[in-house]
Parts: sequence; structure tokens; C-alpha cells
Amino acid sequence: MKSASGIVLMLLIVLPASVMAEPVPAITIGLGQAGGQAPPSTLMQILLIMTVLSVAPAILLMTTAFIRLAVVLSFLRQAMGTQQMPPNQVIIGLSLFLTFFVMSPVFNQINDQAVQPYLTQKIDQKQALTLAVEPMRQFMFSQTTESELSLLMEISGHPDPAGKEDVPTLTLIPAFMLSELKRAFQIGFMIYIPFLVIDMIVASVLMSMGMMMLPPIIISLPFKLLLFVLVDGWTLIVGSLVQSFHMF
Repeated sequence: MKSASGIVLMLLIVLPASVMAEPVPAITIGLGQAGGQAPPSTLMQILLIMTVLSVAPAILLMTTAFIRLAVVLSFLRQAMGTQQMPPNQVIIGLSLFLTFFVMSPVFNQINDQAVQPYLTQKIDQKQALTLAVEPMRQFMFSQTTESELSLLMEISGHPDPAGKEDVPTLTLIPAFMLSELKRAFQIGFMIYIPFLVIDMIVASVLMSMGMMMLPPIIISLPFKLLLFVLVDGWTLIVGSLVQSFHMF
């Protein structure tokens, strides 16, 4: 045993320091074809895909039905006074799935006239992008009011457009967002009215009974929930919201 330990010790002393301090080989990962660099078109495609994926949530918020749906559902929760019920995750999730449902005709049109021809190499990237943007522009034009569009065209300094094709997309998107916020606030006002009436009735009853120290929200909340359930509120709200887009 001692002889084996001595042999190992002698080997460690005899081995050169360069062998003991051999550097770890560097490993690099790059984008390129076998035996050469990747063509610029391939690199641009990868860069474009990564850029689209990074801004996809913002595109969904700005150019689809998500704004109106999320704002109205948030107003509904505030009007009922249920604090964090349903949670934000539920409201956002419901808004997203309703957005996909409302936008399904537009997405199908984009797939038929832009995505599939591009995948089969019938059109190039520029043509595919132009064909994909057009259905989104048609949807935004159908939901944008004239006042918001005229305001932003005036602010941007563009001349009065002769037709829809003369309106820049970067001007159409904020006009669409303002129109969606305006409609969402109008719907939210209508939602608030019945719940506000219940709050006023409960507050008047409590004051007449001399129970001024009891918060009316505690008493009115069960009546709000009962009213919402009796009238099938979720069906009314969701049905009215979806039909307000005139997509079906």
C-alpha cells in the first residue's frame, strides 16, 4: 500500500506543470451552414422571427379585441365590488381566449392568403407581410371611429386621405386603441348603473335604520351577486361584448 502511494506521489512530481494546467477547450455556437457562413437572408429571417416573438404580446394588445374585453371585464369586477374576485389571471385569460374567438375570422384570412402561400414558397416575405397586415387593417378600420382617426391624422401632419389605403398603419393603430378605450368606458358606464342603484338603495335603508356605521358594501355585495346570477350576467356581458365587434 505504501509502495503504491509512493509511486503516485512520484508521478505527480515528475509530470510537467503544463500538463496539469491544460486549459479547457472553448466551445462556441454560431449560425452558419456547414463549411461556411450563413447567407444574409437566413440571418435576417432568424432576426425577424425573434423580433416578432418578442413584440407579439404588444401586437396582440394594440391591434386586436383584447383592449375592449379586458377593460370591460375589469369594470365589471369593480362595479360588483368583489375586490380581487375573479383574479387578474382569470380576467386576462378569459380576455385572451375571447380575443382569439373574436379574431378567428381575421386570423383564418391571414393564414389563407399570407401564411400558407409563404410556406409553399408562392410569395416572398415582403408580399406575405403586406398580405398579412391587410386583414388586420380592415378589422381596425371597422372598429375605429372617424373622430379619433381624424385627430391623429391632423396631429401627424398627414394630408386628408383619399381612401383607407392612404392611412398609415402607425396612425391607424393608436386611433384604433383610442376608439376601443372609448367604447370600453361607455360599456363600463352602462354596467355600473344597476350596481350603483343597489348601493344607493342599501345605503338609504341602512341610514333609515340608524345603522350608519355599517358599510353599505358589506350588505349590498350579496344582492349584487344574486342579481348577477339571476340575470345570467356572464352570458349577457360576454355575448354583448362579442357581438359588439360585428365579426359574425
